[in-house]
Amino acid sequence: MPAPTKTARRGLLVASAVLSSLALTAPVSYAAPRPSPSTSPSATPPADMSTVGGELLGRPGTQVTGGAPVLPKDLSARSWIVADAESGEVLAAHNAHWRLAPASTLKMLFADTVLPRFPKTTEHKVAVSDLAGVGAGSSVVGIKEDETYSVHDLWLGVFLASGNDAVHVLSAMNGGVGKTVREMNEHAEELQALDTHVVSPDGYDAPGQVSSAYDLTLFARSGLQKKDFREYCSTVTTKFPGATKKSKGKSVRGSFEIQNTNRLLRGDSDISVYPGIAGVKNGYTTNAGHTFTGVAERAGRVLLVTVMNPEKQEHNEVYKESARLLDWGFQAAGKVQPVGELVAPKSAQTGEQPGAGSGEAGGATSAEKSSEPAMGASTAGGAGGIGVALGIAAGVLALLGAGVFLVNRRWPLPDLVRRRGRS
Repeated sequence: MPAPTKTARRGLLVASAVLSSLALTAPVSYAAPRPSPSTSPSATPPADMSTVGGELLGRPGTQVTGGAPVLPKDLSARSWIVADAESGEVLAAHNAHWRLAPASTLKMLFADTVLPRFPKTTEHKVAVSDLAGVGAGSSVVGIKEDETYSVHDLWLGVFLASGNDAVHVLSAMNGGVGKTVREMNEHAEELQALDTHVVSPDGYDAPGQVSSAYDLTLFARSGLQKKDFREYCSTVTTKFPGATKKSKGKSVRGSFEIQNTNRLLRGDSDISVYPGIAGVKNGYTTNAGHTFTGVAERAGRVLLVTVMNPEKQEHNEVYKESARLLDWGFQAAGKVQPVGELVAPKSAQTGEQPGAGSGEAGGATSAEKSSEPAMGASTAGGAGGIGVALGIAAGVLALLGAGVFLVNRRWPLPDLVRRRGRS
């Protein structure tokens, strides 16, 4: 995009965002009431949904402006959204604020909330109580009681294997499931993700646990500001610690390989690795169906997509619809007027960076530190040479006006991931 056009476009975006932020103090209702623990998703989208991010986003059905390429005709998801990760512009959406069961995509909020609390080198010996409450039949990475794991191991278990056991261990370290749920709900409110109500930190089906395509996209955008989050969500395969066994009188700790369950990142029999993909999280439960939030880069532009519960029951349908929406988004970028925006966290109004001090797990972030490329683990380190972080040159946010922020840098993906996606 030519520089003058881009500058004008940013100016319009800032003006729009300022008006949106001012609406927060207006006497009219800015968002639908927050869900109560008894809330359950309806069979059809409600007529009155939240208008966070823009009035069009609160309307049921598909929202897209004229002049855009034709949307894919075979989309069956109950809800979806395509947004520019840098500017926050929502390019198109379908029932964006419909409160639905999120499944393991809720782990993005869990990570964005808890990841800054512990250095990745911290080690924890798992107690029986740590694994209490892991839902029957839920996804696990294979954590064993009385074994010791590093925080780094646990987060790889969360992101790659979607391990509910890893979530519960990290929650126990954080003071318990109840405290963690409370902090997740508080963080969702800080991010203005007002459709979300957390009951279980791992996304396992629970009465009243809801989120929306809009909110899940906010969680991804916030999490991707964090160096470790970027590394974990883009790791394709790694070695995970196994059980300790006796061998010739010595204790030997085994290991086993785990792979990322994100099929656009890893590929599958009926779907290819999406060019430029680098995360972020997928999920499935009986109530939620298949859910997915992804981030991808093409020609210097980075898009976020969230797809919730496709009605089609074809294998990998959530990934296929996500890929088609990403393709559409890259075609439409710069040609379509946005239908809304991803709003700023409340902290932007006070001059604080959202997620401040959370560039690395358990460590503060300086501007100088955040400008360093995120480093992926080598093959010897167990990441297979492919699981590298999104190479965000600087995850800093520029405060522009009252309650307004924009990502200040583009998000180029690591060369290894791009090359793999083209092969």
